[in-house]
Amino acid sequence: MTQKLAKYSNLTQRIIAAIIGATIIISGMMFSPLTYWLVFLLLSVMTQAEFYRLVGLNGNIPLTIYGTLCGVILNILTYFIESEVWPFKFYYAVIPLLAITFFIKLYKHSDKRPFENLGYTFLGIIYVAVPFSLVIEIGIEPETYRPLLMLGIMLVLWVNDTGAYFAGTLMGKRKLFERISPKKTWEGFFGGAISSLLVAFVFSRFYPDLVLWKWLVIALIISITGTLGDLVESLFKRSLKVKDSGSLIPGHGGFLDRFDGLLLSIPFILTFLKIFS
Repeated sequence: MTQKLAKYSNLTQRIIAAIIGATIIISGMMFSPLTYWLVFLLLSVMTQAEFYRLVGLNGNIPLTIYGTLCGVILNILTYFIESEVWPFKFYYAVIPLLAITFFIKLYKHSDKRPFENLGYTFLGIIYVAVPFSLVIEIGIEPETYRPLLMLGIMLVLWVNDTGAYFAGTLMGKRKLFERISPKKTWEGFFGGAISSLLVAFVFSRFYPDLVLWKWLVIALIISITGTLGDLVESLFKRSLKVKDSGSLIPGHGGFLDRFDGLLLSIPFILTFLKIFS
């Protein structure tokens, strides 16, 4: 698909890839709790593997396979615990799983910086796997399946990105964070924020279980943390001297490029929902 889309402009590629990707994600989310979980599990694996690949460009040696396995197990635990198939105490299995990473490094004779690479291994779990596991908790709770809530969050996030892109392209003059991302502007930020607030307002009519003010707060959280999450990923790529995190998503780059805003906004959104539930 990437080769077929290469003949189109970057904007056209972005639109086509976004439509295809959104269709797959939304279909999986809405079909059943199982497909909801499987969609985000796959995204978590792809994004975490991409993160470790990028880290390895500087000669680092994270535990790519084991770190990704820990992320998968955390995701599996979240799904079955939130579905009330397994008791909450199964979460404690994560602790020895993480401790095993130290034992594995004992046998990595070629690794001259074992603790630094352990840090990269843990970062991949915290930065990628944990947020995707929290996505499972937002949509699936004991005796409750609420894909519309996560759908609304995703739509607000996508519209925030789209609004920021077009507002920045058409009106962007004042740099937001030039040191890290020269193309980002305040006009783009406010364009994304206004767009996300409008979508949150409209979607609140389709999901009345969450009152309007909570939707608006979620939109504000996404506007701020989503933008900061994008800047964090830009900082990460700059440190590695790469333009995109990958090339699997035409017009968008890699999975980290596409989901960087989600990774750092979801912890804030879930915390807000839990406190004010």
